[in-house]
Amino acid sequence: MSQQANTDGLARPWQSELIGQRRLVSRWAGLDRTMVRSHTVVIADRAPAIRQGVRSVLESTPDICVVAEADTPDEVLAVTAHCRPDVLVIDPELDDPRGVPVISRVLRVSPETGVLVFSTVDDDAAITSAIQSGARGYLVKSSGPDQILRGIHAVAAGEVIVGKAIASRFSALMSSRPEHYPFPTLTSRERDVLERIAAGKSNMAIARELALASKTISNRVSSIFGKLGVADRAQAIVLARDAGLGRA
Repeated sequence: MSQQANTDGLARPWQSELIGQRRLVSRWAGLDRTMVRSHTVVIADRAPAIRQGVRSVLESTPDICVVAEADTPDEVLAVTAHCRPDVLVIDPELDDPRGVPVISRVLRVSPETGVLVFSTVDDDAAITSAIQSGARGYLVKSSGPDQILRGIHAVAAGEVIVGKAIASRFSALMSSRPEHYPFPTLTSRERDVLERIAAGKSNMAIARELALASKTISNRVSSIFGKLGVADRAQAIVLARDAGLGRA
């Protein structure tokens, strides 16, 4: 379907700020105010073919409007902050193959956006991590067009949805998960370090308490900052204390 046919001549271009040396360009589709409001969607995936495939599915229905695409974490944050979409369809592996910090970062800049994961990964740890990070839905990339459309509508409505391949074990998975931790992408050792950072302790003091080398603590601190999406220790302390850490 051509862009002209899909928007009936109402689309207009917008351009976000420069990220590195790349300029993000997407199209904002205008809507006839007499029509039912469309669900606005951003698609984020490293693979152009996947983005185009999902776009083709979504543009086959009149009540879904794809407003932007992204293929890096920085682009995801930029277009989400700019467009404030109803739904972000995202493969978390564009950020980190072993975690989903980009989801929690997105929800900090646009908490009203519903996140629908669209991934090749179908293991329990990935699903649990995505849901705990704030995703409302999880579909594997073998899902058919009907499942994708149903996922968009469910997430836009504030519901939680998973694909057929996951549904049979989802309830047991969620009921058996450990007590919720505010930053699920952190390892148990990183959590020990963050608790002490939140308490105002220096790297040297943390190293003494945990009987570890200062370099090891420094590496863990850097990893924690990356996963939390913060730039420095002060931001990490504020975020951790807001989540209830470091108060004992």
